[in-house]
Amino acid sequence: MSEAEAAWIGDPHALRVIATTALLGASSGAIGTMLTLRSRALVGDAVGHSTLPGLAGASLAGIALGGTGRELWLLMPGAVAGACTGIACVHALQRALKMSADAAMAVTLGTLFGLGVALLSVVQQAPGGHQAGLDGLLVGRAATLVTSDLLACAVLAAMTLALFALCGRDLRALAFDEPFARMVGRPVSTLSALVSAVVVCAIVAGTHAVGLVLVVALLVMPATAARMLSDRYTTVVAAAAALGALGAAAGTVASATRPGLATGPLIVIACAAILAVAVAVRRIRGARGSMP
Repeated sequence: MSEAEAAWIGDPHALRVIATTALLGASSGAIGTMLTLRSRALVGDAVGHSTLPGLAGASLAGIALGGTGRELWLLMPGAVAGACTGIACVHALQRALKMSADAAMAVTLGTLFGLGVALLSVVQQAPGGHQAGLDGLLVGRAATLVTSDLLACAVLAAMTLALFALCGRDLRALAFDEPFARMVGRPVSTLSALVSAVVVCAIVAGTHAVGLVLVVALLVMPATAARMLSDRYTTVVAAAAALGALGAAAGTVASATRPGLATGPLIVIACAAILAVAVAVRRIRGARGSMP
């Protein structure tokens, strides 16, 4: 065992970061199943990129109030507002202009991310201003995670667990046959709103850990890998949570033992490796005719 590998084992901060990212991975993987099963994986990407203008706008507000633009009590609400705006824009484009879902998400992603980049330039040029470290949120800053981030991810995990525990049957109907679920009186609009709320929370929490550019990987890759391994809904949800936690923890440990490598990209690489293994397993089992 190298000195770096031995050092992180007894480091409370490193263990806290690993626990935080693992909880984030588990929550994102589970709620990501609702996006992948409904063929709305791009929603996570659109919403993730929509947080940038919210963060930049909140930073400008902080500077205008005489602050540094780094105040988390402003940045986090700004990120939530940006994410909610992204979801609202997708729904508005679909309903008002009859756009297809993928077109609406692509338009929202490009427009709001472009606005965010422009606002970053404004932040940088503001009197006494700078980008306030916001550009670091593009790929995450897991090393700066603190106890409050761990608690936030624990709350997110509890929210996700409660949603699936209390609304499991309705979520299954929503995932596989939304028109039927609506026809038989399931609260489709309410369920969609609850899923969107948890997705927004996961994206905002993930922005700090892996970055708004990469957070969609935590929503999509573990869920897709789980779908490769099983056709049972409950198994897919549980496996997605487990694989998300595994990928996030593995990437964080790799970063802790190799300090020169960023955590966010390593988490994504770990999730991609898990997905590749799941695809290989699916192909092998399919060739043997043993897929359930």
